Amino acid sequence: MEAAPTVDLVAEVLRVAQSLTPSGLAVGVAGNVSGRAADGSIVATPTAVAYDRLRSADLARVGRDGTLLSGLPPTTELALHQACYRRFADIGGVVHAHPVHASMFAVAGEAIPPAVEEAVLHLGGAIRLVPYHLTGSDALAAAVADALGDRSAVLLANHGLVCIGASPTDALHAALVAEQAAQIVWGARLLGPVQPIPPAAVAELSDRYRSARATWPRWSDPRP
Repeated sequence: MEAAPTVDLVAEVLRVAQSLTPSGLAVGVAGNVSGRAADGSIVATPTAVAYDRLRSADLARVGRDGTLLSGLPPTTELALHQACYRRFADIGGVVHAHPVHASMFAVAGEAIPPAVEEAVLHLGGAIRLVPYHLTGSDALAAAVADALGDRSAVLLANHGLVCIGASPTDALHAALVAEQAAQIVWGARLLGPVQPIPPAAVAELSDRYRSARATWPRWSDPRP
């Protein structure tokens, strides 16, 4: 029997979810948040509940086999979250959001180039673009996990942004960094051509990201 998640994890997922709208990462019921408990179960936001009305008891607790253990039915993007946890043994949080500037790149069909030093340092490099797949589909979930690889953020064509981290809070930070980078690059294009960071510096900053990520805690039972 899977142990109940800690109160701290439930509170963290709730806090991160309720920060999406004030931070400009989502509107209404868009986006979703999850955290991985020590036993591998997932605490996730439910489907179609406004964040300002969300309560701890509403959060869905989902077993490793996908069974709903408690709370309301989980987000329709649950497969995306599950795919990330199965693929990466070092992540404990996933944030899917629809911030305006990152979503503009996603709708334009463009990756966000490595032009902002902070973004490369915290996200691992350019923010890749996943080709379009229908929301909630297994195809989208698999494509996101594939594209993330050694990064903490990825764009979903015609959709939005997915970020991962050692915790839900870390995933939220990644989303904020990604959105800031998108806004900076978008604004810089109004002034003239965007100047990318030199490749050698990108490699150095990416190495620092990977070194920092190597310190993230690892879950004991990752699944392929």
